[in-house]
Amino acid sequence: MSPLPVSRKVSRPAYAFVGVVGLTFLSLLVSAGVRATPGVLMMPLQMELGWSRAGISATAAFGIFLYGFVGPFSAALMQAVGIRRTLVGALLLIGGASFLSLFMTQPWQFFVTWGMLTGLGTGAVAMVLGATVVNRWFVARRGTVMGLLAASTATGSLFFLPALAALAHDHGWRAPVLAVTIACLVLAPLVALLLPEHPERLGLLPHGAPPDYVSPPPPDRNPLHMAVGALRDAVPKRDFWFLFLTFFVCGFTTNGLIGTHFIAICADHGIGEVPAAGYLAMMGLCDLFGTTLSGWLTDRTDARWLLFSYYGLRGLSLVALPFCDFSPGSLTVFGIFYGLDWIATVPPTLRLANVAFGERAAPMVFGWVVFGHQIGAACAASLAGLLRQAQGSYRDMLVLAGCAGVLAALMALGIGRAPVRGTVPAGAR
Repeated sequence: MSPLPVSRKVSRPAYAFVGVVGLTFLSLLVSAGVRATPGVLMMPLQMELGWSRAGISATAAFGIFLYGFVGPFSAALMQAVGIRRTLVGALLLIGGASFLSLFMTQPWQFFVTWGMLTGLGTGAVAMVLGATVVNRWFVARRGTVMGLLAASTATGSLFFLPALAALAHDHGWRAPVLAVTIACLVLAPLVALLLPEHPERLGLLPHGAPPDYVSPPPPDRNPLHMAVGALRDAVPKRDFWFLFLTFFVCGFTTNGLIGTHFIAICADHGIGEVPAAGYLAMMGLCDLFGTTLSGWLTDRTDARWLLFSYYGLRGLSLVALPFCDFSPGSLTVFGIFYGLDWIATVPPTLRLANVAFGERAAPMVFGWVVFGHQIGAACAASLAGLLRQAQGSYRDMLVLAGCAGVLAALMALGIGRAPVRGTVPAGAR
């Protein structure tokens, strides 16, 4: 099948690009909020139903693992059947699973709904969605737009936590579950009605594309073969493993540790759920600025040195955290510093993947790299729960994660043999 014809006469092109980015941002925001909900449920489920913190952490870890594993397959599915269909199906699955969890009374039911089903659904509404949208709709400013979309994943995880924690505190664990259920089921029809599939269908060129730009032809293989084939081609390359391992550390130090356990860490120091969630919300707000700025920098400077800075500073901050006094001032400084760096690694990582593997394969390869991120997050979520239960403290886990961040900073400098700089076409700035 040949590419769709492109009309050069377009009305209101800005509306299309803003609409696509806006709906994608909102979808990633809600999905990330869903993925962070087990962190809010950890203490209420422990107190109300008597479930162990280690068991709840294990379910959260499995959901994080599936969230990453589904990524490359969902990226291939988006290319095969469309972004809109994949996204609507995922939102309905998430909403249905969280609704069913309202009736759970046993740990296995929590595992099925919040570990398995929401893990599968959120895996399709993850960073690979942002990568696919950016590569399809943008040629110029890819780093900046990806930075904005990547920020939504952390902002959604952290920004809604105070409201969800307050609901859990005032009305029990079912209240935040109902809130995320409604959010997903309301968003699904909006995506179905308002999200365009291709810029060509609106008579548009991708933003920043030259007049003779021709979009890649649709894939002629099924999504499973595409995803597996992208992995097979990437595995022999050293850059894939450096990207995979550094992003493993990214997940280990963010979603898995701070995203899942920060409220519990604060509880160990006498800080309530709602104030602790407020610090996470502050991190999410800072991340919105930090990751968007990271995208802007990715378009203009060497992506490897950006990763070196991000991982190194993150690692040092985690090593310092258990030795602070956990006063409001200390936690505010940590929250601002850590929030600016939360997921700033995404734009330079995607940039390096695009350079190493090409536009067509990059979203799927990036999906496998994100899988590494979620493996790291799952390991941290589970290991932190086990160490806390065995030692009564998160100190060793925080120091371990900090050392891993410093190691990732050094690995980042080995990605690529030449400086990788974003290229901004003339007139696109």
